[in-house]
Parts: sequence; structure tokens; C-alpha cells
Amino acid sequence: MAEPAAAPGIDPIALAALDAALQAHAQAVPGQAALAADYRAFLRGGSDVFTRAHLAGHFTGSAFVLSVDGEHALLLHHAKLGRWLQPGGHADGDIDLARVALREAEEETGLSGLVVEPAIFDLDRHGIPARGAEPEHWHWDVRYVVRCSGDETPAINSESRAFAWRKISELAVDGSLDPSIRRMAARWLAIGGK
Repeated sequence: MAEPAAAPGIDPIALAALDAALQAHAQAVPGQAALAADYRAFLRGGSDVFTRAHLAGHFTGSAFVLSVDGEHALLLHHAKLGRWLQPGGHADGDIDLARVALREAEEETGLSGLVVEPAIFDLDRHGIPARGAEPEHWHWDVRYVVRCSGDETPAINSESRAFAWRKISELAVDGSLDPSIRRMAARWLAIGGK
């Protein structure tokens, strides 16, 4: 696949870096290679794929937040969706999705001293139901490992009802959780994450 042409307002170097990261993820995680190809095609949709203005769908960044020891992951009970999920949110025009994941993790957990790993960890394209004037659309979520480097005490905010540090080995088999969380936990265990 040819390198994507940068749309007006998009840094071509950042665009090429994201395209290369998606390509590297496809090689590292063969089970997500077809999905990564879809992401690379979506990436060519223009600068608005990084904003909510692209009503059919847009890029988001999420964080698989890990404890200092790498044995627990932090989930938040999402206030709007009423489900246990990882922190994450809209790119809002930022093409650096690792930075988006880190920003969202900091904002949604109140944790400081977080460190994002630069490689894409997981991809998850999921539908978002219509809400108010916003139509049903897709989130093209790019997920990164984000590690605590100090205090592991999150702070409740308007986006979450509760937090839970859960053993990653338990997340991998908890059928009550979103399948993508189980997938990330299983991958972390498979690569011997610490």
C-alpha cells in the first residue's frame, strides 16, 4: 500500500508515522492484520477523520493502563455507557494517537507520572449508538500500553462512576467484560508483559 497523501492541515510526517505504526502492528499481531489494513485505508480519508466532524466515524485513542508491576490493569466504570472500560477518547484533531491515549488516561483517571509506550498495542473498531443530535458512528480506536510510574490512586470524575485495578490474568477470562478488554489482557499475558 502506498504511503498516504496528507490532507490539508495534516502533518505529512505524522501521517506517515501513524501509517508505519499501523503496518508494524499488522506484522506484530497477525490476527489484526486485516483490521490494520482497514485502518490504513481509513487514514486516507482526510484530516477530518481525526475530528468528530467526520460523522461516519473518527479516530480515538485508548490506554491499557498498567500498574507499576505490570500485573494489574485499571478499568473505569464509564458514566455514559454504564460499562467497565479502559480510559480513552476522541483525537479532536490530534494525529498523534499515543499522545491522545496518554492525555485521556491522565484526564479520566487523575493519575500523574503516566508513561505511554509508543507501539500500538491493539486496534478496536466499534460502533457508537446515536445520542442526541449525534448519529450512530464508528470509533476507530488505537490502543496503547500506558504505565504508572508512581501513585496508583485514581480520582473519580464526571466520566466515571468507579475505578478498579484488576489482575490482568482475571481480565483475560472475565466473560462480563467487553471482548476487547479480554483480548488486550490475553495479549499482555501472551507476550509475558511486565
